[in-house]
Amino acid sequence: MRVARTAVATHPGRKRRLNEDAFVCEPPLFAIADGMGGARAGEVASGLAAAALQENQVNGAGAERVVALMQAANRSVYERSSRDAEVAGMGTTMTVALVEDAGITFGHVGDSRAYVLRDGELEQLTDDHSLVAELVRSGKLSAEEAEHHPQRSVITRALGTDPDVDVDTFTVEGRESDVYVLCSDGLTDMVADDEIGAVLSERRESLEDAANELVRRANKNGGQDNITVVAFELTDEPDEPDERTLEQTMEQTVPAPAVSPEPKDRSGLRRFLPLTILVLAILVAAAVLWVLVQR
Repeated sequence: MRVARTAVATHPGRKRRLNEDAFVCEPPLFAIADGMGGARAGEVASGLAAAALQENQVNGAGAERVVALMQAANRSVYERSSRDAEVAGMGTTMTVALVEDAGITFGHVGDSRAYVLRDGELEQLTDDHSLVAELVRSGKLSAEEAEHHPQRSVITRALGTDPDVDVDTFTVEGRESDVYVLCSDGLTDMVADDEIGAVLSERRESLEDAANELVRRANKNGGQDNITVVAFELTDEPDEPDERTLEQTMEQTVPAPAVSPEPKDRSGLRRFLPLTILVLAILVAAAVLWVLVQR
């Protein structure tokens, strides 16, 4: 299983001046980060977290690698927050997807989300680390009440606020034509899951169009927060070699032209030719003299 197509769309929304979301779309690694902290601190936090994923060379695979990447991102944000008073207390959500042969491993902190569209049905894969989500899970709040709760934006777990972070991890078996979406709550607070699934299904021929349409609808419905969508589709078809690679391969396999053997060096024969003639002349003269004496 490999990544066939990817798409990203991001927008600050209609109420925010800055876009404090950051993302990674570098197959096989994908991530979304939604910063928090006021002023420019949220933008700094999400940017540091995304950069840490891109720059950190972590060994291993699956959950082990995802956790190591997210812990590295957590340290990057926490250390900056600890030494820079202007961004003290900043943090960020982070949801990561790593595509491997064994499946897609997710790492999750905060209330950004991961979804999968499979056989026309959209499924939320991650659990929100938010106050209202915990109240809903405990039965103290209904899903309908949570949508309008005044504290629905309060998150209970974030990356960068402590030296270490508790990361939720799980692995999903990928299937042909699966479409995975990572998004910030700027989308999910404005667009219902059913509508997200419908847009992805209707526009699946172009993931880029689907991602842009989701952002457009979030803004149409109010655009209360920054909006970011990262999407990718899976395929089990083998990767087609690049045409330039084929040309280079053919050039490398064309037989080299035959090289004519170097002419033999005849300078040695030319040096011995006068001596040979002299010897022959002496022999001829001796023969003639011998004939004359005999007479």
